[in-house]
Amino acid sequence: MSPMSLTELARKHVAIARTASSGRSARTVMGHPDTRLRQTVMALVSGHELAEHESPGAASLQVLVGAVRLTAGSQTLELRAGDLVAVPGERHSVLALEDSAFLLSIAPAR
Repeated sequence: MSPMSLTELARKHVAIARTASSGRSARTVMGHPDTRLRQTVMALVSGHELAEHESPGAASLQVLVGAVRLTAGSQTLELRAGDLVAVPGERHSVLALEDSAFLLSIAPAR
């Protein structure tokens, strides 16, 4: 068991995303087979997005660096570094308002 710095990982993946043609970078930092919990640091360059998609289960999004817009149905939330929100169980998208990184925690439905 050893700690990792989410702040350093967020900065690293924002830098990688800036050079990637997709404008994104991601790394799964924790996965637990017993609970099926998966945590991934995702980085998006300003203006890039995770297009609308289905939620694979209960999920939360915590912004580590920057700012993002989470849209689900008719609801839109603008989130900044330090903000944490439960991701709605409906189709949703995430747009980077600035170069950003966030921790996505998912517990897929069984």
